[in-house]
Amino acid sequence: MRILFLCNKSPWPPKEGGPMAMNMLIEGMLEAGHSVKVLAVNSYKYNIKTGDIPSVYMEQTGIEFIDVDLRVKTLPALANLFTSRSYHAERFKSEAFTAKLIEVLREAEYDIVQLETLMMAPYIQVIRNNSKAKIILRAHNIEHLIWERLAANSSNRLRRLYINHLARTLKLFELTIPDLVDGVVAISGKDAEFFRSHTEKPVISIPFGINPADYHVKEKVNRHPTIFIIGAMNWIPNQEGVRWFLENVWIDLYKRYPSLKFHIAGREMPEWMKKLSLENIVVEGEVDDAAGFYAANDIMIVPLFSGSGIRIKIIEAMAYGKTVISTSLGAEGIEYSRGENLLVADLACEFFEMISVCIEHPEVMERTGSNARRLAETVYDRKKIIEKLQRFYTKLTS
Repeated sequence: MRILFLCNKSPWPPKEGGPMAMNMLIEGMLEAGHSVKVLAVNSYKYNIKTGDIPSVYMEQTGIEFIDVDLRVKTLPALANLFTSRSYHAERFKSEAFTAKLIEVLREAEYDIVQLETLMMAPYIQVIRNNSKAKIILRAHNIEHLIWERLAANSSNRLRRLYINHLARTLKLFELTIPDLVDGVVAISGKDAEFFRSHTEKPVISIPFGINPADYHVKEKVNRHPTIFIIGAMNWIPNQEGVRWFLENVWIDLYKRYPSLKFHIAGREMPEWMKKLSLENIVVEGEVDDAAGFYAANDIMIVPLFSGSGIRIKIIEAMAYGKTVISTSLGAEGIEYSRGENLLVADLACEFFEMISVCIEHPEVMERTGSNARRLAETVYDRKKIIEKLQRFYTKLTS
């Protein structure tokens, strides 16, 4: 089977959620013996040089980048207030990307063209005009839901009004797309149910998957446990979560445990985060060795109050046998059992108490971490997930 992946950013290096989710499917399909081609947007926000891509990956995927200017421009953004078009999707329209896509589609025949995220949907008609391939929407999130939640959490009235406009137009766009494609591959069961309620086209749930053998588990937690967070810090929900935790939980936690350290890791740290000077806060920035970072720390916190989809970093932490404490929203889409393989806290006092219990009772961390690893092995094994996706592709193309 020949598969063309259209990506809203480069799947390599797979160091944050979106690229990790894309790369998992790309490598999985290659391992299963399929032919893969990757066409990716290159932008100021996530800029990759061809020379940085491993030669083997280049050869296997034929990956090509097209520069697209995704910067928010004041006049177009203001003008968009008077239209019903989604400004998010409009920014991804590119003559250069269209030309390259037509060239690629005319050079070879594809069985599947997979749109990685909703933002590649503006190219559906281009694909229809130049290919007989089945078009799949790979939905990483329910995109408009992220913005609805951001608006609800915004205290600034003008900002809230503008974000609500973005959410409303994005929702109108998002609800039209499933009927324009041949199938939807959602990243979680919950997201799949949403799409099934809005289209009669086939919908399947394909989560992020891991190769268990690549994730090594420490037998014992550290004698002096640490808490940590890791993720792309240019994503607004992550920034808001860190700020909330620092303002509402950390001060009291540090008073009770003055030797406790909180490690913050992730790419694209905002300036306010880089300048944090709170006692025992370690701002790591982007870590080169993710496995080493996980091994050095113990309790992962996920204080998310907006967002959608699935938190890939939670699945990774589970694969490493880590204790994860997340809000209900942060844990959405994960097939967890509350209190057994993932701890849920939605209030500051709940985060405080659960972290306290973990620090004072290491056996709690060892139990939840062990159960988390078992979940990752059974539910999120990449090989099983790829087999499920192959069956979906085969049914669509037969």
